[in-house]
Amino acid sequence: MSSSTLHADGSVDSADAVRVAVGAVTDPELRRPLGELDMIRSVEVLDGVASVGILLTIAGCPMAQRIERDVHDAASGVPGIHDVRVEVGVMDDEQRAALTAKLRGGKRTAANPFTADSLTRVIAVTSGKGGVGKSTVTANLAIAFANRGLRVGLIDADVHGFSIPALIGLVDESGRIRRPTHVDELALPPVAYGVKTISIGMFLKPGAEETAVPWRGPMLHRTLEQFLGDVYFGDLDVLLIDMPPGTGDAAISVGHLLPHAEVLVVTTPQRAAASVAVRSGQLARQLGQRLLGVVETMAPAVLPDGSPFEPFGSGGGAAVAERLSTPDDEIRTLASIPFSTALRAGGDAGLPVVAEHPGDPAARAFAELAATLAVRSRGLAGIKLPLSVV
Repeated sequence: MSSSTLHADGSVDSADAVRVAVGAVTDPELRRPLGELDMIRSVEVLDGVASVGILLTIAGCPMAQRIERDVHDAASGVPGIHDVRVEVGVMDDEQRAALTAKLRGGKRTAANPFTADSLTRVIAVTSGKGGVGKSTVTANLAIAFANRGLRVGLIDADVHGFSIPALIGLVDESGRIRRPTHVDELALPPVAYGVKTISIGMFLKPGAEETAVPWRGPMLHRTLEQFLGDVYFGDLDVLLIDMPPGTGDAAISVGHLLPHAEVLVVTTPQRAAASVAVRSGQLARQLGQRLLGVVETMAPAVLPDGSPFEPFGSGGGAAVAERLSTPDDEIRTLASIPFSTALRAGGDAGLPVVAEHPGDPAARAFAELAATLAVRSRGLAGIKLPLSVV
């Protein structure tokens, strides 16, 4: 992005001023300025009329109209400009390849950016068995983080039982899941409620969203590698991973690919569920991952008359935390998410309770959980910073 030309009388060339203005427009998917992405092809100003040429990453870009509108508005805001004409083109193969390399930090091939050296905090949400609300916790916690101003990504690693797209509002009325935009081999994840999300459901053929995914270990591992390397999340503060239940291939693959990840263990108050949840926490510890704590779902709620409502009993979260604690590592129950009709209904409708009903007791519990986790930063010890001696 070029800088403005300042004349002796203090005036600035209109074309340079327009270029600065439109170069600052952010691409809605890449979340970076158009000038930084080399998407400004030309800028000319004649008699107060600005002609701006922009290059979209691909033909049929789903954000084309929004980008064109934002460029038009930015140029119109420059003093002395009374009309704007935006000409939209598409990058050629060479320009797209250069953009992809830039997004990958100068690398032409895919690589996992979320290594131990990364400043992105990786939190895996796991459970011993299905049906305990693990995905609901992941989706609402991600939005609660985003509501705090954090840059959040979410990977749905539950390949066989993916449900994140529906929970976070990425499924339309016909049941179609929103899909990533592809720039060459790079996938740009769709965004909902400020959370960049990727799931295997986004790559199934249209109309086949309910088809089973009969994949074994090696293919699961490769899929997770591609989610980490071929999906452009950009700079994130937090990456949440919705793990599959249990201690199978996918859990082990995530442990190998992200051994520095921190782990939240989800359970219900039921003792049977708590017993199984302990195993997922033990596996994470065996893989070298750090246990953050336990989240109890379907916890007791308070009815309008003040009486307790305990459809699933109580005490399961505390039991898991106690059994996972060691003399050197005390594990706590970080949150108890009360049984909530709004939480259940919101999940069915793709309207997460944290976003749609922030006053609900369950939503407040998620917000408090996000606040608790947000202040427990990883720190910079052992991380290589991009610094050099001048």
